Amino acid sequence: MHGPLAHRDDTVDTYHGTPVADPYRWLEDAAAPDTLAWVEAQNAISEEYLAAIPAQAALRERMTALWNYPKYSVPSHKGTYYFYSKNDGLQNQSVLYRQERLQGTSTLVIDPNTLSEDGTTALVTQSFSRDGTLLVYGLSRHGSDLQELHIRQVESGVEYAEVIHRGRFPSVAWKRDKSGFFYNRLPEPGSVPPEDQSNYSQVYWHALDTPQSEDRLVFERPDFKELSFSPFMSDDDEYLMLRVWHGTDPKNRFYYRKVESDGSFMRLLDDADASYDFTGNDGSIFYFQTTLDAPRKRIIAIDSEHPQRANWREVVPQQDDAIEFALMVNHQFVITYLHDAHHEIKIYSIDGRYERDIPLPAPGSIVEVAGEHDQTELFFSFTSFLYPSTIYRYDFTDGALTLYHAPELDFDAGGYQTTQVFYSSKDGTRIPMFLTHKKRLKLDGSNPTLLYGYGGFDISLTPTFSVPALVWLEHGGVYAVANLRGGGEYGEAWHLAGTLERKQNVFDDFIAAAEWLIANEYTRSSRLAIQGGSNGGLLVAACMVQRPDLFGAVICQVPVIDMLRYHKFTVGRYWISDYGNAEANAEDFKFMYAYSPLHNVKAGVVYPATLILAADSDDRVVPAHAKKFAATLQAAHAGENPILLRIEMKAGHGLGKPTTKLIEERSDIWAFLFARFGMV
Repeated sequence: MHGPLAHRDDTVDTYHGTPVADPYRWLEDAAAPDTLAWVEAQNAISEEYLAAIPAQAALRERMTALWNYPKYSVPSHKGTYYFYSKNDGLQNQSVLYRQERLQGTSTLVIDPNTLSEDGTTALVTQSFSRDGTLLVYGLSRHGSDLQELHIRQVESGVEYAEVIHRGRFPSVAWKRDKSGFFYNRLPEPGSVPPEDQSNYSQVYWHALDTPQSEDRLVFERPDFKELSFSPFMSDDDEYLMLRVWHGTDPKNRFYYRKVESDGSFMRLLDDADASYDFTGNDGSIFYFQTTLDAPRKRIIAIDSEHPQRANWREVVPQQDDAIEFALMVNHQFVITYLHDAHHEIKIYSIDGRYERDIPLPAPGSIVEVAGEHDQTELFFSFTSFLYPSTIYRYDFTDGALTLYHAPELDFDAGGYQTTQVFYSSKDGTRIPMFLTHKKRLKLDGSNPTLLYGYGGFDISLTPTFSVPALVWLEHGGVYAVANLRGGGEYGEAWHLAGTLERKQNVFDDFIAAAEWLIANEYTRSSRLAIQGGSNGGLLVAACMVQRPDLFGAVICQVPVIDMLRYHKFTVGRYWISDYGNAEANAEDFKFMYAYSPLHNVKAGVVYPATLILAADSDDRVVPAHAKKFAATLQAAHAGENPILLRIEMKAGHGLGKPTTKLIEERSDIWAFLFARFGMV
């Protein structure tokens, strides 16, 4: 089952002497009447199909009940107040509060649920002045990555009149005197060619109570238009720092100058030879976590007054485990390491001496941390597959770790278990995978199994709690998460092993995970589903095209599909360091064309039941990818399995998606899988 077949045209491009047909190019024009009519018809068919599944209503009811518990962010201490976000349970957006003491009375700061009737306006950026009296907050509408910045007096709630526009992934750096802040923005529409709208990043100074038109340009690099700049302040507010990045390439640059200076920025790190993440400073001594000569990262110190490389000093050497992130609290290093794809926290002195571990309750993930270099407390949020996000407070004065907030929800985790297994990929590489399911699971090959993966951009899939996963588990499902190459689980070498001409390794790793699950009798092909989103959408699409016999169902969310043209849309050019550029490079074209899902669908093949999901306002991965893939599959598919396309309206790549839309989407996905596997 699928909607009406899309018409084909005769569009053909030539790549390095090879003609490549693109018959559904017209679907790239989202506003064209033909595109709108086709999408409307596809959505109608998908909605009718999903609504007719008997389990859908019960799934939505159970998912809503499980979702309905209070969720807190970690508190951050600014001035005399703690600030935190809370969602009562089913609120579309979390609400920002403050309180004077950790157990004190809370006061509302901002409730984004009042900013739109349908909950699609999200509060996604928060930057407080050092004393916590002023706040810059960024709003995203309909899931867009573009934000508008507003300014508020925290105590009175009074808003400044000016609104700052054109911020994509904005950073804000307040001056200590609160006279204004530095921020980054993109060019005014029309001032550059359309293809450069995500280029030419600039840093500006904004003085409070003045219009954006009067903001002063502080820094730009028109000679290198693809560089982006994220401003922030040093720990002592003496230096204005710029993290300089080039798309998703982890190799970055770092510039700085004195805050009160009008002089040039010092290009302390400008070779893009490694990743350099600023960790803190002690006067002129800057600390970085870096992959320089350390693919699993180490901490180094650079004296900005004597910046020659010969003077650089190693503080914390590279370990067997990779550093996930590091920060300075209480003038000490708090370092989170990745040990076989789960987190461990260690504390080191400022001179690099190991001091202690902070014990964690189970193999899992640190998803949020808060603490300042001159504070004696650290807050972090811990989670795992069966462990909802739980907040702890660590006191540096006495080494005490205390539970600050533990959620309560209607699910008994005692009947379930998570184990970690290791399997061999096609080339013999050892790959970890987490399996969560009911205890005493019968290994008879009959269990409905959902295999999830990502495998890209140095992103690690550590154990994470998910309400939808609980619903899957309750109905006897196995939930598997494979830690594929391309991620950061074992450092930069692991990441690079899944990039560019090595991208096929990622697909091989995922296919091998599926084969392991079948060989070990957790499931069989007809009861095995795969799921992934964004780069993970590329993953599942490539794997289903390469091995359509291996899977019973495919959930392909906001996917990157057309590998020959992805760099032409919105911020697609950010991803060239991982994917390559088929248009500009003949060698890149060879390996990208070989796996590009859009170009490897074959007519007359029976493909698995497939649900493709995208969003109309997605300005990160444009929905044209999903549309063209659905049209191509539907025309080529020789079987009776449904190939459905679901385009969410007034939604984006996932940023700030309201709770109602999340529950609807996840319920539809589960209903689709339940129908395929005969689950009730």
